[in-house]
Amino acid sequence: MRHTLLLLPVIFVATSLASAQSAKPAAAKVEKPPIVTAKGWGSEPQPIPESRKHTPKYITIHHAGVFVKSTTDPAKFVKNMQGWGQREKKWPDLAYHFLIAPDGRIFQGRDIAYEGETNTRYPLRDQVQVELMGDFGKQRVTPRQLDSLVKLLTWLCAEYSIDPILMGGHNDRAPRQTSCPGKDLYRYVSDGQLTKWVGAILKGQPVEVKERDALPDGPTIYVGDPAGDPPATQPAP
Repeated sequence: MRHTLLLLPVIFVATSLASAQSAKPAAAKVEKPPIVTAKGWGSEPQPIPESRKHTPKYITIHHAGVFVKSTTDPAKFVKNMQGWGQREKKWPDLAYHFLIAPDGRIFQGRDIAYEGETNTRYPLRDQVQVELMGDFGKQRVTPRQLDSLVKLLTWLCAEYSIDPILMGGHNDRAPRQTSCPGKDLYRYVSDGQLTKWVGAILKGQPVEVKERDALPDGPTIYVGDPAGDPPATQPAP
């Protein structure tokens, strides 16, 4: 009888733990969003030293900081950015691992196995660099960009076991050095909305990625909207 009394709690605890584990909801399956490969847009990277290899643990969100017109070809934009960095900064490849166009297309940048680049000062190692085309101090992020950003961030968190709370803006990583990713985009970062969206999707919960109204002091025109294009320069008489 004594043996029976001693064994019963053990059996109960083991059974309870097993039940709790089986009741724990499984993580949602996250599909990789469509991505234009580096080869697809004509990337010409230069060799990157093996010493710059890293393990993705954090995600940093940027804007290009460049006004993007309605006539801008995203593939050419990415190609030109790569060339500029190689010529002017002596970077072997794009500073970013992924770039998102106004129409929502995601472009592969630098090989994610290697750390990126920056014009500011903060640790680059283990950071996944995600950039959205546009200047979000002067332009609004498009609904398609925002939707693709959430899909990309969710896949990255699932693929590399990154906690969504480890996502941040460039200005979070480099305080007082930059306004990147621009006020229209940063508000989704600063108040935790992006973290909530990604976290919910990872748990298998339904999410509606919805843009917000324009900020009271602007910007009011979406990136890539012809209404925001600067007036054409008149030829000299």
